[in-house]
Amino acid sequence: MPDRVFITGAAGLVGQNLIPFLKAEGFEIVAADKHRDNLEILRQMHPDIEVIEADLAEPGPWQARLEDSDLAVLLHAQIGGLDADEFTRNNVIATGLCLEAIRTGRVRYTVHVSSSVVNSMADDFYTRSKGEQEEQVKASGIKCCILRPTLMFGWFDRKHLGWLKRFMEKAPVFPIPGHGRYLRQPLYGGDFSAIVGAALTREIEGTYNISGQETIDYIDLIRRVRSVNQLRTPIVKIPYFAFWTLLRVYALFDRNPPFTTHQLEALVTPDRFEVIDWPSIFGVPATPLDEALEQTYRHPVYSAITLKF
Repeated sequence: MPDRVFITGAAGLVGQNLIPFLKAEGFEIVAADKHRDNLEILRQMHPDIEVIEADLAEPGPWQARLEDSDLAVLLHAQIGGLDADEFTRNNVIATGLCLEAIRTGRVRYTVHVSSSVVNSMADDFYTRSKGEQEEQVKASGIKCCILRPTLMFGWFDRKHLGWLKRFMEKAPVFPIPGHGRYLRQPLYGGDFSAIVGAALTREIEGTYNISGQETIDYIDLIRRVRSVNQLRTPIVKIPYFAFWTLLRVYALFDRNPPFTTHQLEALVTPDRFEVIDWPSIFGVPATPLDEALEQTYRHPVYSAITLKF
């Protein structure tokens, strides 16, 4: 019998990239998420897997399915938003319920996807809640691997580069805050999926900072995205304070904006995250950035699928 993997937050960017990889490796998959529209996309693409719609911050039947699994991958996370309680609920409370089910059930090994922001100088709802989430996992005593990815892109990216690309397609100009020379270490979701798969297969333990192997300034990354999508949208630099003010005003009309002032502040924070030799540790070759962007935006099927907020 193949090992059963319970995946939380399965309808998001990482989950949607990870599931095709794990299917190819022969795992049985149980995918849980609370986002109905994105779960429907997942069901349509993978009618052969078990899909559970559930709010993991609420006790429910989903816990029994997690208890009865062999392996777990914790992907659920509140990434954006304006309400601190949402970050606590979805990053901290939900994780506590997952860990309770893992400890009382037969799950023998877990991969927890944390974030590079736990090592960041930024201080916002996301950073604080992800740090608390990681500490919960460490204190639980379960056999696990903790992965801290940097900014990720890939198929089904509804935020980050995916949203920026869609904005670039529609807007007359593309605004860049300040000078745009903010160091990024983008990580390809296809590589990260392979890392998670390797961790599950070999049951690797420990905490690993998974940074993109190539560094690039934000403005140059935007230019690469524009180029690979064959767009001509002018890139215009806007003073930082003006950009921040525009986001603040936009948030008055949208309670779930795709880009917030907190994310802008994190963007300009001068972080440089550790680059380890994860290709050797996990046996996963790093895809060159230009090739990864081509795979992301030129896939004949997946590049046309957009997840909802």
